[in-house]
This record gives sequence, structure tokens and C-alpha cells, in this order.
Amino acid sequence: MASDKNRRGIAAMLIAAAFFSVMDTGLKLLAPHYPSVQVAALRSLASLPLVLVYVGWRTGFRGMFDVRWGLHLLRGALGIGILASFAIGVRRLPLAEAYSLLFIAPMLITALSAIVLKERVERARWIAIVVGLAGVLVVLRPTGAGLVTMSGLAVLASAACYAVTAIVVRLLGRTDSSESLVLWSIVSMSIGATAIAAPGWIPVRLEHGWILAGIALSGFVAQIAITEAFRQSEASAVAPFEYSSLAWGIAIDWLLWKVWPDRYMLLGAGIIVASGIYLVRRERAHPEAEHP
Repeated sequence: MASDKNRRGIAAMLIAAAFFSVMDTGLKLLAPHYPSVQVAALRSLASLPLVLVYVGWRTGFRGMFDVRWGLHLLRGALGIGILASFAIGVRRLPLAEAYSLLFIAPMLITALSAIVLKERVERARWIAIVVGLAGVLVVLRPTGAGLVTMSGLAVLASAACYAVTAIVVRLLGRTDSSESLVLWSIVSMSIGATAIAAPGWIPVRLEHGWILAGIALSGFVAQIAITEAFRQSEASAVAPFEYSSLAWGIAIDWLLWKVWPDRYMLLGAGIIVASGIYLVRRERAHPEAEHP
């Protein structure tokens, strides 16, 4: 029954949000010690062996080379942008505040769908986008003091790369398999980010090995869970539960860094989440997720 599938999908989405929060905690722990592009490279390289095993088990790598290479390379470059910008942002921002800014992505995706894919976006959804942008200003502080901080702008850049990636995935999804999307994303990010980071590469400290292992495992589980969530259920039913990551971010900030969100962050996050939920509830299709 549809309701049973939706319940399973919601459970999978809640699992995905929790594990993505664990992965992002690892990125935040690494960010002060390594350049941002190296953090992106380490995240991709750590996940690569698990992805290779998964895709090999699922397909035996059949059909993996018959793909639209230009779009896959673009997606890989955007993925590096997502991770590197996010790493810059969370060096100083609490996870909860970074998540609040990332939540602008569904609004950017809707706007880009109208511009790039020529999809019809009615007036009510444009109003929701404007309201969501107002929420971003609240998170960044209405006084403007935080408006141009490097951290805030970096997370917004990560959200913008995420939104463009979602459009690219929609285009790729018309011709390429989901396994090829998973494989070539992680391969291109691993190669590209490593090549960019190589001149300034800092040797990885032994004590950070457990963080990398946690990033690899949590990122892999989260990606499988979110894929299963959208495969099992209606996107409009499960997508709002992605916002549960905000609760995880608040909890992790308090447990590890003793940071509690202020009223501006909570108010802005509430505005952004409400706008985002309105948009995803009106969407009947959702692109494959690409989390930082």
C-alpha cells in the first residue's frame, strides 16, 4: 500500500538525515586542520572504495561507460564546490546555522527549474522563494553584521552548487542509470579535488583516521538511505523529513561545542523550512540528492 511505502520512505529519510549529520560533523572536525579542497578530496577518497564495491555488486560495472560525460564532469566539479564551500563555512559556523542556510537549496532548485528546464512555476511558489530568501537574511542577522561573512557566503555558495547539481541530475536522469550517477560523481570528485589540493597537500594525521572512517561509512549509509527513501515513496511525502537534520545539527552543536542557536537563527530557520516544505509538498518529482 502507498501509506506503508511512505512510512518506510519516511523512516529511510530520517536515517539519511541522521547519518548525513554525522558525516558533516566529521567535515567540521577536519576543516580547521586541512585546506577546504583537501577536505573535499578526503571525503570523496574515503567513500570511493565503498561506492566501487556497491556499484560492482549492483551492476558489475555494466553500462557504466555509456554516459553523458560532459554533464558528469560538470556534476563532479559542482560536487567539489559543494564540499569545499561547506568546509569553509563550518570552520566558524555552527552546524545548525549552516544547515539553515543550506535549506535555501529547494528554493534555488525551483527557480532554476523555471529558468533552465522551462518548467512552469506558479506565483505562489515564487512567493515562497522570496519568503525563503527573507529567512536567509534573518539567519545572517537583520542588522547586516553577518551578511558578508566569509562563512555565511561560503555556505550559500554550497547551496547554490547543490541547486545547480540537482538540475544537472535531472538532465542526466533522463538517459543515465542511478548507479552511474553515484559512481562517476565520487570518482570525478576524488580525482578533481585531489589534483587541485595536491600542491598544498597537508599529510593526514593518524588521529584523524577514525574521523575519515566515520565520514566514509556515514556518507555511504546516508546516500543509500536517501536513495531508498525517494525510491520507496512519494517525494512530497518524504522530502520534508530531510529538515530533521536541523534538530541533529542543534544537538551535535550543543554536545560537542556547547553552542546553542540564538533567536535570529531559529526564526530564520523556521521561515526557510516552512517555505521549503511548501515547495517540496507541491513538487511531484524530486531530483537525486547530493549532500555536502
